[in-house]
Amino acid sequence: MAKNLSCLSGTILLVFATLGLLQTPQPLASQKGSLSAPQPFDWPQWRGPERNGKSRETGFLRSWPKDGPRLVWKASGAGRGYSGPSISRGRLLTMGNLREGADEKEYVLCYDVATSRLLWRVVHGPAYHNSYGDGPRCTPTIDGEMVYALGANGDLACLRLADGGAVWRKNILKEFDASNIGWGISESPLVVGDWLIMTPGGNKGTMVALNKYTGQVVWTSKDPQSKGREPAGYASPILFRVGDLEQVATFTSRGAYACRLRDGQFLWRYDKVANRTANIATPVVHENCILYSSDYGTGCALLRLSPDGRADEVYFNKNLKNHHGGYVLVDGYVYGYDSSVLTCLKWDTGEVMWKDRSVGKGSLVYADGLLFVLSENGVVGLVEANPRAYRELARFKLPERSDRPSWPHPVLANGKLFIRDQDTIFCFAVK
Repeated sequence: MAKNLSCLSGTILLVFATLGLLQTPQPLASQKGSLSAPQPFDWPQWRGPERNGKSRETGFLRSWPKDGPRLVWKASGAGRGYSGPSISRGRLLTMGNLREGADEKEYVLCYDVATSRLLWRVVHGPAYHNSYGDGPRCTPTIDGEMVYALGANGDLACLRLADGGAVWRKNILKEFDASNIGWGISESPLVVGDWLIMTPGGNKGTMVALNKYTGQVVWTSKDPQSKGREPAGYASPILFRVGDLEQVATFTSRGAYACRLRDGQFLWRYDKVANRTANIATPVVHENCILYSSDYGTGCALLRLSPDGRADEVYFNKNLKNHHGGYVLVDGYVYGYDSSVLTCLKWDTGEVMWKDRSVGKGSLVYADGLLFVLSENGVVGLVEANPRAYRELARFKLPERSDRPSWPHPVLANGKLFIRDQDTIFCFAVK
């Protein structure tokens, strides 16, 4: 039934407006503007259009000047936090802790991609504080004319992309009887059709699907063999199909977890690849196999998926212990960090092809035969996606640095490279 709502979305919003249920933006949301059309290579969500850390865009520069590619603009005022940028319809969305006088709150912020002008910002919830870094961790998900943002304290909102006005709000930890995890909720919501999927990790649902127009619960999912709560990890869910079976998978605090998209029925789990500290990396799927990885001495596992809802181990090894920087699959090879060392791994066997620590520990995205690598120390590298050897084409240092590690992943959108470092967002021309 929920899947039939897409044609009724305009009617639903009109009804909400008539009933006075659409909240107006906070006073700080003073600048508005019309939405542009979607561009061919927007980056509207965590890890890009297909949630795999890859862009289909081509034509990128193969070398950079010593000081890096041309800086198109630099924007300040994003606040404290590790929320990455999402980009669609001429807008850049992110989140951060901001202080107004003595009052500090968590905000969702919207910038004009072409000019860096702040179009609006709205209060999202209480500020989140942590000894490893304050602020939100979620990358907002842009879906058409709506934005879905999840705060580090579990505050979830559906906002209008045009002006930041709230369509609905709720707290997923309270609603699903969950507790916050050690370094704050970090998941980026997944939109599938008319549903919004995430992992509150509570007694009332490990994973849940909400109606994206209303926030109402569509289904909840729990492993029937799991006792009590299964808290969330720091990963984000992905969607894939095996045969005729559509599945949603994530990485909880206890292990790899998957359920049936249609109704949330639990399908399979695999706990060997989990550690007891932080399971962070979003898994990658290819040809009925899924790759999970975690650090703290754990390793990686490739699982073969069956149309009847099973997952069987192909291999488990310690060749790729990915902490938080993610990994990408290119032509049968995986590129990502084994703890602090950039590594190339053969997908189907787990064999190491090469390792290199030149750029330093960090995160990466892929496009056009290239790896765009960002170290947590603010070094940006351009590396060939070449399984035969590590071949670095260029590198530079961010022109300014914060006092925290550069943990938000880099973003590629329409010929530009976007990097968030706490209060500052950089936009570089890489074509």
